[in-house]
Amino acid sequence: MADKKPGIDQALIRDLANILKDTDLTEIEVEQDDLRIRVSRNGTPVAMPMAAMPSYQLPAAVAAAPASMAAPVAAEGGHNAKNAVTAPMVGTAYLAPAPGARPFIEVGATVKEGQTILIIEAMKTMNQIPAPRSGKVTEILVQDAAPVEFGEPLIVIE
Repeated sequence: MADKKPGIDQALIRDLANILKDTDLTEIEVEQDDLRIRVSRNGTPVAMPMAAMPSYQLPAAVAAAPASMAAPVAAEGGHNAKNAVTAPMVGTAYLAPAPGARPFIEVGATVKEGQTILIIEAMKTMNQIPAPRSGKVTEILVQDAAPVEFGEPLIVIE
């Protein structure tokens, strides 16, 4: 960013970049008043007037994704909610990197912390979801290509 425009919060851009780094997301976008800021791993931070883009509101919960991924969730459906990995965003979950490809994980597989366990497509962006801890996959609670809600249990790792 060679031209520093007044009103652009540099600290916010740094915070968004840190969220990308901490969550392995590829892109994050926020909207504040008449300013939209998008930070992407594959490009540079972009700030532009609202008139240049259609309006989308990101849920405030997306910024809290790192803490929520490993957080225990309320028991539902009879699975071990304490060890459930929850969806950090709303989107479509994919269990394999491509249609017809072998899934990232299977029940009984051992995963390492940081290993990709599935992908959630949100706003046409594929977000790799890493395992928040090492352990054995005991349940896969989501179907391939199924829509998921924020906080929904996806996988149980014990």
